[in-house]
Amino acid sequence: MSAPQKKTAGRSLLVTSAAALSSLALTAPVALAAPSPTPSASPSATPPSNMSTVGGSRLGRAGTQVNLASGVPVLPKDITARSWIVTDAESGDVLAAHNAHWRLPPASTMKMLFADTVLPKFAKTEKHKVVPSDLAGMGAGSSLVGIKEGETYTVHDLWLGVFLRSGNDAVHVLSAMNKGVAKTVTEMNEHAEELQALDTHVVSPDGYDAPGQVSSAYDLTLFARSGLQKKDFREYCSTVTAKFPGETKKDKKGKIVRKPFEIQNTNRLLSGDSDISQYQGIAGVKNGNTTNAGATFTGVAERNGRVLLVTVMNPSKEEHNEVYKETAKLFDWGFKAAGKVQPVGELVPPKGAAQSSAQPGDAGEAGGSGDSAGSGASAKPVASATADGSRGMETALAITGGLLVLLAGAAFLVNRRWPLPDLVRRRSSRP
Repeated sequence: MSAPQKKTAGRSLLVTSAAALSSLALTAPVALAAPSPTPSASPSATPPSNMSTVGGSRLGRAGTQVNLASGVPVLPKDITARSWIVTDAESGDVLAAHNAHWRLPPASTMKMLFADTVLPKFAKTEKHKVVPSDLAGMGAGSSLVGIKEGETYTVHDLWLGVFLRSGNDAVHVLSAMNKGVAKTVTEMNEHAEELQALDTHVVSPDGYDAPGQVSSAYDLTLFARSGLQKKDFREYCSTVTAKFPGETKKDKKGKIVRKPFEIQNTNRLLSGDSDISQYQGIAGVKNGNTTNAGATFTGVAERNGRVLLVTVMNPSKEEHNEVYKETAKLFDWGFKAAGKVQPVGELVPPKGAAQSSAQPGDAGEAGGSGDSAGSGASAKPVASATADGSRGMETALAITGGLLVLLAGAAFLVNRRWPLPDLVRRRSSRP
C-alpha cells in the first residue's frame, strides 16, 4: 500500500453561474455522431476514419490529439491503450485524447451509465427479496457479488455490489426492480442520448460482451461526470471496503444466522494492489474487463483543487494492472499540464442544459435516497468521514453544494466546481 495518509485542507469548491453554463451549452459544437455500430462482438483493429466530432472536430480524428507548446509536459510514451482521454472534470476541457470517439466494447464501465440512470429511482432503505427470474440471463463467467435466491437485500446492499464487486447479479436484481432488463436498457440508451453520448449503444445493462454493445472513452467520461454529480454515486464509487449480507444458514448450534462478508473495491487505484499503490487524490470511478473489451477504466482524482477525469480503454501491453498503471501516468501528466496546455475539445453538456436556467439561491443534490432535487434548500458542507470499523466500510462523505438546474424533467447539477468526497484515505504519491 502507499505512504501515510495526507490531509487536504482549505478546499474551496466554487460554482459557476447558470448563465455561464447556459452560454457553454449554446456555443457547444454541433453533436455529429458517427454511423451506427455494426452488430459485431469484436472491435476493429484500427480506429475508423469517420468518428464522431461531438466535443470538437479534433476529437473525431484518429491518433493522439494534444497541443504541445513551451512549458507543456510531454505525454508519457508508453501508453498502449487503443483509446484514452484526459479531461478537466469541472471545466469540461479535454486536455489530450487518443481515438476519443472510437466505439469499443466498454465492459463494466457501462455500469456507470446504469447507475446514473437507475440510482435516483429507489431509496437506499428499500428492500427486495430475490426470486430466480431476477438472476436470469446473466452471461457465463459474469462477475458476481454473491446474491442468493430467496434472500432479502436493501438497495444500499445492491449498489455496493455494483460498485465494489462489479456484480452483474446486483445489476440484474436492480433491473428487475426497475421492471426488467429490457426497460432498463431502453432507459439507459435514452439517458445516453440526453447526455450526448452518441457513440454508445447499450445491449446489456451490466456491460457484458454483446453484439453491437459499444461506447467510447469520450462517452464513458460523460457518464462519470454526470454520475459524480449525484451524492450517492460519489459515495459508492469511492468506497474501498464494505460488509455484504451473506446467506441465511444454521450455525453449529442450530441457530439461524446470516453473517455478512467483506467485499473490496476492484478499482486498484482506489484499493491498491501488490504492484500498484493507491493513487493520490483518487475518488472513483469504475473499472471493467471482458474478453472482447480487454481492460477498461474511468477514474476521477483531485489534487490542489483541480479535478481530472481519465478514461483508458484496452491497453495492448499485457502486464498485471496495466490499465491502472497507464491511467496513473495520464493523471500525472494531466495534473502537470493543466493550466498550461490548450484544450483540444470539450465535454459537452446534456441536451437540456441550453433550455434551462437556475433560480438564484437554488442548491441541492441530484440523485436518489433522499436527495431533494429542486427543493431549493441551501446545501451545507459535511465533515469528512472516518472508516466505519463496525461495518468494515471506508467511505467518503461528499461535501454537498452546487447550483441546481432542471433539465428535461430531471435534476442535474451544473456547477463547474462540483464536490468530490473528502477522502480521509488520500495518500501521497508513490515514488
